[in-house]
Amino acid sequence: MASLVAIVSIVSAIQPSYALLNGVADKPALGWNSYNVYNCYPNETTFRSNTKALIDLGLADLGYVYSTIDCGWTVQNRTAEGKLTWNETLFPSGFPKLSEWTHSLGLKFGVYQDSGVKLCGSPPEGMAGSLFHESVDAATFAEWEADALKYDNCYSDEETGFPNVNYHPSNSPEVRIANMSQYINSQDRPILFQICEWGVDFPALWAPWLGHSFRIGQDIIPHWRAIARTLNQAVPIVPFTGPGQFMDLDMLEVGNNFYTVPEEQTHFTMWALLKSPLTIGCALKDEFSEINPDSLAILKNKDVISYNQDDLGMAATFRRRWTEDRYEVWSGPLTGDRVVAALINWDEKKRKLTLDLPDVGVQYAKSLKNVWANTTANDVLTSYTAEVEPHGVMLVELTDVEPANTYSTEHFASKSGKRTTFKSVYAPGTSNHYTLDIKFAGPVNNGSAVSVTSNGNTAKVNAPVGARAAQTQITLKAGANNEVDIDSDVAIESIHVIPPSGKYYPHTEFEVAGDARRSTCGQNTCLPVGSKTGYIGQSGTITANLEVDSEGPKYIALDLINNDISLQTAWDWGTNTRNLTITLNDEKPVRIEVPLTGQHSELYGDNKGWWDSARHNVLLNGWKKGENKIVIGNVNGGAGETTWAPDFVGMHIFD
Repeated sequence: MASLVAIVSIVSAIQPSYALLNGVADKPALGWNSYNVYNCYPNETTFRSNTKALIDLGLADLGYVYSTIDCGWTVQNRTAEGKLTWNETLFPSGFPKLSEWTHSLGLKFGVYQDSGVKLCGSPPEGMAGSLFHESVDAATFAEWEADALKYDNCYSDEETGFPNVNYHPSNSPEVRIANMSQYINSQDRPILFQICEWGVDFPALWAPWLGHSFRIGQDIIPHWRAIARTLNQAVPIVPFTGPGQFMDLDMLEVGNNFYTVPEEQTHFTMWALLKSPLTIGCALKDEFSEINPDSLAILKNKDVISYNQDDLGMAATFRRRWTEDRYEVWSGPLTGDRVVAALINWDEKKRKLTLDLPDVGVQYAKSLKNVWANTTANDVLTSYTAEVEPHGVMLVELTDVEPANTYSTEHFASKSGKRTTFKSVYAPGTSNHYTLDIKFAGPVNNGSAVSVTSNGNTAKVNAPVGARAAQTQITLKAGANNEVDIDSDVAIESIHVIPPSGKYYPHTEFEVAGDARRSTCGQNTCLPVGSKTGYIGQSGTITANLEVDSEGPKYIALDLINNDISLQTAWDWGTNTRNLTITLNDEKPVRIEVPLTGQHSELYGDNKGWWDSARHNVLLNGWKKGENKIVIGNVNGGAGETTWAPDFVGMHIFD
């Protein structure tokens, strides 16, 4: 038997050209897989009935064309020729015949294997895995005319005796997966290669070169908390995904009757927007059950499927989280200059929630489609409010949009004499230092004195002859309801609002107390400072006295680091988050839940993902003019929340 040392030497010669850009995954794959409902106990009868259901239920017409048999299909020993074979009791027709039958329906046949010596879910005697047999197994799959291979990660760490799972393996899964990748890529038929390494060793840095999709984390479980845990892990991975290299959030639980209808809508929405493969994991139809109508309607929603299959292939990005108000916003671009946005209601109550369009880069939309509410709105200015079900999602498609911070007279203004009044002007926080750019409809002929009033403050600016624009500072209050009055002899075409530059406070300007301590990071890390304060928690805090020149809620950006990945704890209450609290002027602490930020391996290297900072934006109330005491810690950490806060790099106050 070959050793992993030998495989490492083979892999070292593999170049990025082995990336499987062979046209089979320009868009995320759609289909069905046996695991979520049948676990590692599939059989031919359930495979045939569910595969046929893809046709009968109209799912295949929508793109669900892959049908995959997951773990439990093979036997302990290989054939005399060293090849894999199927369990003849469970699959009497055999895999070649099942492949042929699947193709006769116009569908694609998917198989499952493992990069270890045994399959996940093996009985005590084991089921043969592909480790050390990659070449012959890849050829076997091609002989069976398989169209997809899901490649798992159990029983794979040689140096520790091939345990079932090892979240801290002696070698990266990359070594074994790259070996299978080259053999899959050398076959005479394209095979969708779906990497399933559970997010070990931050696969976003290497898996896109080796497969068409890669799992970012642990298995989904039949609990609502798994949705938040998965999304928190997806946040830093978005930049690494795209056509031919999609992140895989794991198979869908839609239809398994674990979630409410709104929860299933949220689950399906977010998997679609993040460009995950949409792999149905329920019993579509077997001798005991079939999918319920509500779940089927969710899986067949053409709008949501179209967002997943959009030609741009760009995953939605995490925008903002309101931790204590229990909602968050994601958005992403679509073809045709459209934007899709999702506001998730994490609360247990139905309520009205507002999406501020600037949070997703938009100021105006000619048309807004609220997908799950099945409603539309026209000429949407700055914000949109709708009811959202408990654990539900406001999913909106924005069409014919104008960019954030730009307000056209056509859409936002009314005119009375020389006065033009702009409404629905948005400010992320309260400040006297917003910059207003005024664009005139034509050149100023005789010079003009322009008067600008907002929130009771008036500024005057002279526009010289020939000028096409003018600029001044204005006061805006946090929210979407500001008005700006402009008195001018010259017609105005539009205004553009520039947020205040504010001031940045690195962690070194905070006083360290208790367990909290500073550390230096590597070059071009812990940005923008190059160092950080860690071990912030109940017994470790940092404090500063910071000045602002006006009272009211301030928009702040926190540069934070969290690579506290939930692998073993994912089966229980792991969240992939850390919490910090901000106490301003000795008032009630405000809790902020921070998703993962790490973009390097959690296992190997100098920083293990703990030098990768990301920005987390919040609106913080309670500021007073002058000096403000701010304490960053983790009040009540460990009492239902995470014990430690994220590491702190710095804070930008936009005042």
